[in-house]
Amino acid sequence: MSEPCRLYLITPERLDADRFADTLAEALDAGDVACVQLRLKGADDDAIRAAAERLAPVAQSRDVAFLMNDRPDLAAQTGCDGVHVGQQDGTYAAARAVVGDDAIVGVTCHDSRHLAMIAAEAGADYVAFGAFFPTASKDAIGHPDPDILTWWSELMTVPCVAIGGITPANCAPLVQAGADFLAVLSAVWACKEGPGAAVRQFNAAIADARATAA
Repeated sequence: MSEPCRLYLITPERLDADRFADTLAEALDAGDVACVQLRLKGADDDAIRAAAERLAPVAQSRDVAFLMNDRPDLAAQTGCDGVHVGQQDGTYAAARAVVGDDAIVGVTCHDSRHLAMIAAEAGADYVAFGAFFPTASKDAIGHPDPDILTWWSELMTVPCVAIGGITPANCAPLVQAGADFLAVLSAVWACKEGPGAAVRQFNAAIADARATAA
């Protein structure tokens, strides 16, 4: 297999930034995490800015990229490392124009190979496929099979993110199919043993899946 699959954490949709800073630190200190995406739904711009300014340093001080969901303008204003945009959140080109050439821009592609090809050819830093499993965090538009990850990894060098209901117990097929990143939300923040334990469980599951496939 190629480079190891890594974790991509998505924040809860509602949070108290000061309290969540400690929770985030616990998660990031527990094991390998590549990225954190701030995804606040229903919050006003001031609240999003305040959360980004509080949480971005927690991630960036640990060499973890910090991305903003949906809002390239706020990402640029708050010193985020980049932005993630959905198909209804504006174009890749518009996001890139706002955040600049050095920032990360990722694009949701649901279960569409066509949308992924368009995003990659435009210059996206990663494409995201999902939802692979049932999820309560959002209404999923696409429900791809893991073979889309294999197809993508064999064809393209642009990394792919798997998202949607992923847990340590069900992630192996996605890792083995070629996912570069696993985007996870509730499986970490709602873990009964705490977010640190969840990150350790995910990293162990990723390692086991790679060893089994080797």
